[in-house]
Amino acid sequence: MKKIRKFLCAGFLALPMGVSAQYVGQHLSAIKAETKIDVKAYSFDLQDVKLLESRFKDNMDREGQWMLSLPVERLLHSFRVNAGMLTDKKSSKTKMPQPLGGWEALDMELRGHSIGHLLSGLSFQYASTGNIAFKKKIDSLISGLAEVQATLNEDGYLSAFPQNYIDRNIKGKSVWAPWYTLHKIVAGLIDAYLYAGDTQALDVVNKMAVWAYKKITPLSQEQLALMLRNEFGGMNEAWYNLYAITGNPEHKKLGDLFYHHAVLDPLAAGQDKLNKMHANTAIPKITGEARAYELTGDAKDRSIVSYFWNNVMENQTYVIGSNSDKEHFIAPGKISEYITGYTGETCNTYNMLKITRHLFTWDADVKYADYYERALYNHILGQQDPKTGMVCYFTPLKAGAFRVYSTRDSSFWCCVGSGFESQSKYGEAIYYHNNKGVYVNLFIPSVLTWKEKGLKLRQETAYPEEATTRLTIDSVGAESLPLYIRYPGWANNGVGVKINGENIKVVQTPGSYITLNRKWKKGDKVEISYPMTLHLEATPDDPKIAAVMYGPIVLAGEMGTEAMPPHAPYHDAADPYQYYDYNYNIPANLVHSLNINSSNISELIKAVKGGVLTFKTTGTTNGKPVTLEPYYNLHRQRYVVYWDLN
Repeated sequence: MKKIRKFLCAGFLALPMGVSAQYVGQHLSAIKAETKIDVKAYSFDLQDVKLLESRFKDNMDREGQWMLSLPVERLLHSFRVNAGMLTDKKSSKTKMPQPLGGWEALDMELRGHSIGHLLSGLSFQYASTGNIAFKKKIDSLISGLAEVQATLNEDGYLSAFPQNYIDRNIKGKSVWAPWYTLHKIVAGLIDAYLYAGDTQALDVVNKMAVWAYKKITPLSQEQLALMLRNEFGGMNEAWYNLYAITGNPEHKKLGDLFYHHAVLDPLAAGQDKLNKMHANTAIPKITGEARAYELTGDAKDRSIVSYFWNNVMENQTYVIGSNSDKEHFIAPGKISEYITGYTGETCNTYNMLKITRHLFTWDADVKYADYYERALYNHILGQQDPKTGMVCYFTPLKAGAFRVYSTRDSSFWCCVGSGFESQSKYGEAIYYHNNKGVYVNLFIPSVLTWKEKGLKLRQETAYPEEATTRLTIDSVGAESLPLYIRYPGWANNGVGVKINGENIKVVQTPGSYITLNRKWKKGDKVEISYPMTLHLEATPDDPKIAAVMYGPIVLAGEMGTEAMPPHAPYHDAADPYQYYDYNYNIPANLVHSLNINSSNISELIKAVKGGVLTFKTTGTTNGKPVTLEPYYNLHRQRYVVYWDLN
């Protein structure tokens, strides 16, 4: 597996979220292009990390059930219609499959994108669980797509819409992001090949690449520039990933052709021109440049990625780790002016986490793991409604707003698609490794198996509901092996570390790694505790507007359901801006002001006895107590995240 790791773990597929050893381990010849950069940390395969019972596993299980419940015939229907195929193949008495709704409806120009996300999500679920039901679903979908591709007989073109959409895009005519949709399909096929061992998927995607190469290599630079003005997702990343598998220079050329000069050149020059730019059009381009850097070693690509990430963290990121207002980047640093009902498109955070994983493997810097934790707990985990498994598009931060969730088969927004992936790969960033030892980056109940070192490491915790996580060595080789335990930047109250019950002196400081290096024995136990405290995090441009946090967790005030529409919080309109209105019908008397500051917060906000991460504040301006709980837990009601401080 060493060769695989050199190829993959430096960043492939967002620093691979787990390649199925049952497949790749027997097909080393599949690895054609190795990374050209030095790597500080490698990702583990998804199959090497098993989630134990927790909210994360619950979310993943709900997402898996949803994906399995979507009928193959309905998912393929629009593809078959586009190919002029008979959609009722069994008999004249068989009920015709109904097309899916929302963004997958037959009159939507983005139709077909969800099947790509589904292939990725199903593949991650299969790698994480080994459940053969996911594999069978993948194989059925790809068999159907291969049949559509053969029927179309257009040099390998495959989509649920005609090539005319691409032609319109190339000419600069109005069309809704056809390359974006194709990116999802290409990425899903690659994931199915790597994580589920579906060789037909590689055949289908190779044929798509043949078509794409013929389609766009004859274009002039002016034509390419016009084409790339339209959103194309991470098309560059997908072609680079295919090149890494095949070594075919045409596939690398395709990735190069999706270099968008208008967006990327200013970033390479250290110029911030993000204001008003459509955020999720820009972010996936950066992931593509991360792959380009790993495959070529070109320092320009690295500078683009690093500058972009640092800029977004400093100037664009809300307290929950999200970014964007009404899908666009805001004026740099002006967070307080953009606290609306349309903040935090969830796709953006999904893609920022992909970039973050690349950066972590290059440098093994704890700041990347700190951001990953914040965004994962406060945004991604809370994207899913635990009652139904449905997911939200925006994560509104306007005082008194509420989350609005998709429906099962009648919305299929972009964030439904990325949610299929995000909610299916929680094991991807808990652990990393270098040549010697293991990084423990996230405190999520799980079992890690590192076959090369004979290590089986079990992590048990109720974090963040408790401050302590416990690591047990279930098996280990004879050599010394360091554990690098993340010492979060937020943990200013210190840390307690015990090995087999004995206190260990810690010399490191927050924002670093605690190294525990020894010859471990089976049954050895490590206990790490990070005391959490209440604190305020103000917006960078206005210290009088702030969120309440407990350790890394954003707390939100419960505001009830007054004046919420009867069908809230679920909605299936194709346009997410048609949720209700920009004001969410917020009651005029809703309180969102606190008489609190950093010095008296612990006096005015108290833990609720017997509650779990539940607090009450009497510091409201009207004197009425408000219950605070983690933002990721607050569903189907109004809330306040950012408070006006008096």
